[in-house]
Amino acid sequence: MALTINTNISSLIVQRNLNAATNSLNQAIERMTTGFKINHAADNAAGYSIATNWETQLGSLDVAADNAATGADMLTTLEDTYSLISSHLQRVRDLTEQAANGTYGSDSLKAIQSEITARLEEIDRIAANCEFNGINMMNGDVNDDINLQVGLYSDTNSQIALVQELFAASDTETLFQTYATVPGGDNSIEGVAKACSGYDGTKITGGQAAMLDEIDKVINEISSRTTTLGAAQNRIESAMESISVQSENITSSLSTLRDADVAEESSNYIQAQILQQASATLLATANQAPSIALSLL
Repeated sequence: MALTINTNISSLIVQRNLNAATNSLNQAIERMTTGFKINHAADNAAGYSIATNWETQLGSLDVAADNAATGADMLTTLEDTYSLISSHLQRVRDLTEQAANGTYGSDSLKAIQSEITARLEEIDRIAANCEFNGINMMNGDVNDDINLQVGLYSDTNSQIALVQELFAASDTETLFQTYATVPGGDNSIEGVAKACSGYDGTKITGGQAAMLDEIDKVINEISSRTTTLGAAQNRIESAMESISVQSENITSSLSTLRDADVAEESSNYIQAQILQQASATLLATANQAPSIALSLL
């Protein structure tokens, strides 16, 4: 190899290897401090894109899980309200059956009617106050299905539809107008209470027994809604489990793709550090090589 002054090949070789060792050292430090082996698109262009997409999906799945949990809370509110309404209707039925016995005078029937009226008024109050996140669920405001967004996409597989019938108006007048037949056609609270007690305020009218079947129709309607509601709750619980499994699988895949192996990076760090130190020492030697030419002068 020729001895030259202007071009020091040995120094250039050592500089290149020193730069490579320094870059490897810096990369190992970055990966160990961030915990990721993909920190920039240049590290792994395809992997960086996939990791970004999976991170987006994980964020959306978190929102979907919150949506499902909120939907479950709403249905729990609705179920508890229906349970209260059912208990009041059952008491109205008991009082109606009591009044139908024929052993009560007008004063007793008036007292029975008074309690029935109070129970029906409480049903109206409960229905009017059945609210969740600004949605009144029992006053007829819900005129369409409510869709819960429990998936990543816009298709029906990512949604659970809560049918509008669950939120049908549940006040006394609507229930007895739609699902029962009140003698005389008066389905107001006063009309229903009179029909159930068999007392019109001045005389005993009878006919209480006929109201038992009509009350049962209303109770059956509430029971039917509760059954539908329970099926929807089961679907929401299933969706929450599915979201959890999907999130777990994506997290595992993301970890495999992106997370740094600290043991491996520690070895790379030590290797790069040794090469860097060796290159720095050799660079000093290589830079002295051209000075040998002075001995020839």
